[in-house]
Amino acid sequence: MSESPPNVQPPTPAEIREYARRHHIDLTDQEVEDFEAAIAETLLGYERLDQLPDYRPRVEYTDRDPGYRPGPDEDPLNAFVTKCEVTGADDGPLAGYEVGLKDNVNLAGVELTVGSKLFEGYVPSTDATIVTRLLDAGATITGKLNMEDMAFSGSGELSATGPVLNPVDSDYIAGGSSSGSAAAVGNGDVDVAIGGDQGGSIRIPAAWSGLVGHKPTHSLVPYTGIVGLGRSFDHAGPICSTVDDCARVLDVIAGNDGLDPRQGVVPTDDYREVLSDDPSDVTVGVIKEGFGHEVSESGVDDTVRDALTAFEDAGATVTEVSVPMHLDGLTIWNAIALEETAATVDSEGVGHYGKGFYDTQLADAFGRARRSDADDYITTLKLTLVLGEYLADEYRGHYYAKAQNLSRKLAEEYDDALADVDVLAMPTTPQTAHAVDESISRLEAIDRALNMLHNTAPFDVTGHPATSVPAGTADGLPVGLMLIGERFDDATVLSSAYAFEQHIETGL
Repeated sequence: MSESPPNVQPPTPAEIREYARRHHIDLTDQEVEDFEAAIAETLLGYERLDQLPDYRPRVEYTDRDPGYRPGPDEDPLNAFVTKCEVTGADDGPLAGYEVGLKDNVNLAGVELTVGSKLFEGYVPSTDATIVTRLLDAGATITGKLNMEDMAFSGSGELSATGPVLNPVDSDYIAGGSSSGSAAAVGNGDVDVAIGGDQGGSIRIPAAWSGLVGHKPTHSLVPYTGIVGLGRSFDHAGPICSTVDDCARVLDVIAGNDGLDPRQGVVPTDDYREVLSDDPSDVTVGVIKEGFGHEVSESGVDDTVRDALTAFEDAGATVTEVSVPMHLDGLTIWNAIALEETAATVDSEGVGHYGKGFYDTQLADAFGRARRSDADDYITTLKLTLVLGEYLADEYRGHYYAKAQNLSRKLAEEYDDALADVDVLAMPTTPQTAHAVDESISRLEAIDRALNMLHNTAPFDVTGHPATSVPAGTADGLPVGLMLIGERFDDATVLSSAYAFEQHIETGL
């Protein structure tokens, strides 16, 4: 793919009229003539922009292996898009660790597909900030990991290359959208992985695959160089076999980079150092509204409650709390995600109006691809773009704006519940992993892509940190317990999850 678009050309009179109409303006003939002259003069300055080199982050560790696509014998779970090897520093907290990246994370010199046909052949020339930090910490990056097409599903079956299979039982799917990240860690193909989370996409596959997944506080981990869906709910974080490794990775990747418009002041902690295995240090508030959803499986609810009872028996303080507004969280998330995703796609995947790094290479490639190949979008993204654009246009952004306001109220409700406990608790997902089924209809695929978000999605729009940790099994499949804490208190969440992990037998 070419990195540079052609030099800017002035619009024709017909195009001037068309772009005016998009803003509900009906120009007179004289206005069109005057604007044509003014535009030509304005665009002379853009010739200088074409001459100036772009200002992009520097790539370190330049010995890059572009890698290869493994076949089914080497990759039986369909966890990988590319196997590669990029070696970092000689020592550091991740020395000896093989790390996989969800394939929406830039790794310079290695193809990035975002799980979609639209990006095949696209090779970024910059690293995501977290990639630089991982390499500086001694990691070796050994794979770009499969994901749901354009990240718009939680199931694990809607990658362009087919379902990603569950590492616990390959008759089931891994969960998404960071499906390959969970499958590769669970199968032992990588030591730790990076996932992304907009509606639960770190925590869902972690829960379904018997792993630990941590969604950091919003903005704690810079999203620079990662393909996103919406700045107000984009998150990146670790999927690992243990809480200790999640804390180890978070120690490396957290903190302000000066390039991500999502970030302001970002307080960090020594996440691994503060881990405590003493349950008596932990006070848990169990949100009763996190149980008994219409799509909930009783086995999941029972497993989580039994695990919390065992945690209490081990010394933790466990009480029930009520946050009635939690039941509105998915609706609030939906109103934000629909319109913001549509706006992000309309801005070539990079957004507008914030200070920081703008990936012009991605914008050029995405812009060309969506204009020529948008029919190849995943069904869930097509639906989101149609409905998001409709709501934004017909209702003047009212519902998006109101949902953003309500997300602040929802955050306050969780904060009130957290005032008397260290962490909140509930099942990560209402059900266990879906069985592999390649015969489902379009409507069934939409339902299976989104029917597990009830407990995870609210915390993407409130920004609270949340960890999914294995709690046991239901009918032989993994069940996740989700622990939630105050914003920027990821340390307490991880420490609580660590104490739980050390004392609860999960059978996995």
